[in-house]
Amino acid sequence: MKLAIIILAAGLGTRMKSSLPKVLHKIYDKPIIQYVIEALMRLSPEKSIVVVGSEGEIIINFLKSYPVSFAMQKQQKGTADALKYGIAKIEGFEGVILVVNGDTPLIDSAVLQKFIDLHISNSEDISILSFIAKGSHSYGRIIRAGDNVIKIIEDRDADESQKKINEVNSGIYAFKPHILKLLDDIKINEKKGEYYLTDIVDLAVVKKYKVCAHNIASEDQLAGINTREDLCNAFNYLKLRVINKWLDKGVTLLDKNTTFIHPDVQIGTDTIIYPNVHLEGKTVIGSNCIIYPNSRIVDTIIADNVTIKDSSVIELSEIMEDATIGPFAHIRPQSIIGPSSKIGNFVEIKKSVLGKGVKASHLSYLGDSEIGSNVNIGAGTITCNYDGKLKHKTIIEDDVFIGSDTQLVAPIKVGKGSYVGAGSTITKEVPPSSLAISRSPQKNLKKLISIRLSKKRADGDKI
Repeated sequence: MKLAIIILAAGLGTRMKSSLPKVLHKIYDKPIIQYVIEALMRLSPEKSIVVVGSEGEIIINFLKSYPVSFAMQKQQKGTADALKYGIAKIEGFEGVILVVNGDTPLIDSAVLQKFIDLHISNSEDISILSFIAKGSHSYGRIIRAGDNVIKIIEDRDADESQKKINEVNSGIYAFKPHILKLLDDIKINEKKGEYYLTDIVDLAVVKKYKVCAHNIASEDQLAGINTREDLCNAFNYLKLRVINKWLDKGVTLLDKNTTFIHPDVQIGTDTIIYPNVHLEGKTVIGSNCIIYPNSRIVDTIIADNVTIKDSSVIELSEIMEDATIGPFAHIRPQSIIGPSSKIGNFVEIKKSVLGKGVKASHLSYLGDSEIGSNVNIGAGTITCNYDGKLKHKTIIEDDVFIGSDTQLVAPIKVGKGSYVGAGSTITKEVPPSSLAISRSPQKNLKKLISIRLSKKRADGDKI
């Protein structure tokens, strides 16, 4: 059976209190409507139409890479009016017409496929995807007569007995094409000045068409986004779904409520993640890793057996096996930390490649550097890579020992097996197997101290 999809995305979304169209608000880093489009594309529709409103240009620009066409509803006159514009784009289509709201990001393609299959197998003229609503709400109630639906009554029009009905309308429909001629017979709602798509049910029932509702999904999956609170709830639903997936795959999460894992992240088995960890973008984490609290890792590859200690930030980098990062380390983009290396307290690495077994345990900055294996970086070491106009490279070869409080003024090279004395400022190349020291001579001014002590005694100060 052929399938055409019409996505209604013309609503103004005034309750979002935003200049951005409602369907472009994001969950994780993806707009609401993108979730909808991706779910629908899995159904392999023959035609897909997105109905947009007065703010439609920005939506059209965002969706231009998707195989969809657009219809413009120039004035927002309700869902039935919006559907008319969509239908005009598929005139003469014979098959199932699926109508979905563009603000339902949690819809599942498997649920939609089951819904379409029921519509076809039962030979229904109108099928409504319904769900059971919990607590107070403003959804339209499904009014039944046996298996058939005789009415959808909006919350504002429902009486006390009807308000107790908990089966409600999701706003997702499947239509046979002939039924959509009834759109022309829908009357305007005088109070709202709009044409409501739900009124098509009344017209179809009068004409003895078959109208059915199928309660085959949860409220969470079918909820629309109308407010910032709805957006937050949708995010939390997806967040928990991602976290539960990794728990099922052998990852230990010590606090589901405070852990953030982007849907594109990959994690190996037996990795342990402490509270308040953020794993973002396309991060890949190996097996048997430990990530301690308050760390943030973005678009980074982390190999097996890596330890990330507390409050570390790693961005667009690679951490190789058995390395240790942190606490309070910052690995900036385009860095590679070699196997068994240790990057410790308050160390910042920027656009640098470190070999195997490098140790930079505390209070250092290494930028635009190429560092060999088994190099020791003493506390307070700085690669001076920026001259005010250009960045320059520091090369430190294998088996080098850099003493504490050293400044390496790039461009500079320190040869294999060399030592740099503590407190040095190195401005020239250090040959292999050399000792480089650059210090001002030490002066011990005993006479000056004696003069000061004598003055304090004369003034009666305590010494």
